Parts: sequence; C-alpha cells; structure tokens
Amino acid sequence: MARIFNFNAGPSTLPLSALEKCQAELLDYQGCGMSVMEISHRSGEYDGIHEGAKALFRELFGIPDNYKILFLGGGASTQFAMTAMNFIPKGGSADYIITGAWSKKALKEATIIADAKVAASSEDKNFSYIPGQHSLQLDPNAAFVHITSNNTISGTQWQTFPDVNGKPLIADMSSDILSKKVDVSKFALLYAGAQKNLGPAGVTVVILRDDFAATANKGLPTMLSYGTHISKDSLFNTPPVFPIYMMKLVLEWVKEQGGLDAIETTNKQKADLLYDTIDESDGFYRGTVEKDSRSWMNVTLRLPAEDLEKEFIEKAKDQGLGGLKGHRSVGGIRVSMYNAMPLQGIEKLVDFMKSFKAAH
Repeated sequence: MARIFNFNAGPSTLPLSALEKCQAELLDYQGCGMSVMEISHRSGEYDGIHEGAKALFRELFGIPDNYKILFLGGGASTQFAMTAMNFIPKGGSADYIITGAWSKKALKEATIIADAKVAASSEDKNFSYIPGQHSLQLDPNAAFVHITSNNTISGTQWQTFPDVNGKPLIADMSSDILSKKVDVSKFALLYAGAQKNLGPAGVTVVILRDDFAATANKGLPTMLSYGTHISKDSLFNTPPVFPIYMMKLVLEWVKEQGGLDAIETTNKQKADLLYDTIDESDGFYRGTVEKDSRSWMNVTLRLPAEDLEKEFIEKAKDQGLGGLKGHRSVGGIRVSMYNAMPLQGIEKLVDFMKSFKAAH
C-alpha cells in the first residue's frame, strides 16, 4: 500500500491512526460481535460513541455549557435553509456577508424562505479578500448575521470575526472548524459539514446557544426544526452512526496531538511555509488572495500559463501529491491542508514546487 499526500478539498485526508483504528474495529466493535455500521443507534455501544464525541468536541473546542451540540444529516447545505427557517421571523430579515460560492448559496436558500440582505460582499474582486469592518452595512433589525468562516474555492478566511453590533452571529465553519482556537461565545450558532477537518461526509455538527435556540420559529416541518433534534439529543431519527464514530476517532487524534494549541501551531507552520514559497518565487507562483485574507486551509494559486498548471498537477501526482487541481469554477491550483495533512506533506510539496520552477 502506498498512501499519497491527499490535498483534496473534501472529502479530504483523515489521520492515518484513526483509519487504522477503524480498520481494526470494523468487523467487531469492542467485542460486541458486530460492525459499528450494524449496531443499533439505541444501543449502549452507540451511546458511548455519541456521548464520547460530544464530550470531546466540548472539551477541544471550548464549547460553553449553555450550548447544545447536535449531529445531523443533510450537510451544511441543509443548514443554509434551516438557519433561515428557524430564526428569521415572519416579516423579518437577516444579513449575509458574501465571501464566496458557499455564502452565496446560503443567501440563495435564505431568500426562498424570507428576506435576506447582503451586508457586504467581496464579489467585486472575484472573492479575493474578506470585507473589512468599515464596509459592513448591517441592518439594525436583522434577525442574525451570517458568515462563511473559510472559503474553500476562493482561498480566503476570516482572520478576525466581524463586530455585528450585538446581533446573533451564525457561521458556516465547514472547512476550518477545529483548525485553531475560536471564542465560541461570540456565536449564536455554528455549523460544519464533517468532510474537511472532522471525518467522512455524512454528518453535520451544529453548535447552538440555548437562548438563541429558544427564539426559533414554531410550526416548522419536524426534521427542519432545531427543537426536534435538541429534545431528542440528535436521535429523533437514525443518526449517521458510522460518520459520527469516525468523527470521534478524529477528535481523539486531535487530543493526542495536544489539542487545538498544537493543531493551530502546526497549521500556521504549514501556511507560512507554503505562502513564503509562493511569495519568494519571483511571480512564477501567484497567489490569488490578498495577504490579510489568506486561508490556512485552502491555498489558491496560479502559474504563468494554464498548460503549465496542467503539467504541474500531473507531475505532482507522479510524486505522490494528489488533489491539487483548482475548483472547476476558477481553475488554477488549490492546496487543501486540513488538520490531518502533516507538515511533511507541505515540505514535500514545497520541494516539488521549487524543482518545478527551476525546470521551467
């Protein structure tokens, strides 16, 4: 078996030790005689997985006691609609800060349900920056303000979260959750699809403050009401058992690394190494994002010509560096380096970048 350095944007690389533990337990989970994919979600075995994952999340991410943790299906895309359905009151509106394709999709879903306004946007420069505080046009009557904390396609990331004048702040953190320390108390609701930093696709984490949850609209479809899932501890219907199990293994790995202090330190080392290589390439590699908005998770860059980019991707693959093709909507190169990507992967990529530049 020859594992590559996997730079795919999602589903993405997972910690090898978590995969190995899954492999060892796959046919017989902790002596119960069944695979984790076969056990009942009402069983004691699953209860240990479910409660263990929640406890680890609360510990590692510093989630206060007045927040609920939910494990839901439907991906972050379902949360685009659920947040609007639950928290924009009849006749009300919400503010959206648009920083890329995913925040545009969140806005689109919200406008189907209620009035949603653009409080700021970076689309004027192809989403190459994060709007500054001075540019925000916040509605004092908005039910909440929604942001996307990291933008996988455009390669931008909020380095400082906006001041929203006391309004509830909601964030889609699908692609940078657990990548560094965050003050969760600044948010009324956070949500994240698992397939970047948390585990395989199939489970979405929602972190929801109690007092904000209490303001949710009534009379919603059962499965689209946060109240349903809060009252049943995410067990109203069969949860995505296997992705939650894998997420627990990933959270255990994060703790073994030293928690978010260690994860953040390594992520900064990876980002600094790669961005320095780009900046020192005399324009051969050109970053597509303003420096103060650069993502630690998804680095986007261009080469002098598209044929060079194609060659770069193919030759990198030959070196065991996979998943470097940019998103189909923007092209170029994209380096996704989530938590499970080791520093050695970035070091090998940087060495390849330097040799490729020298050859051209």
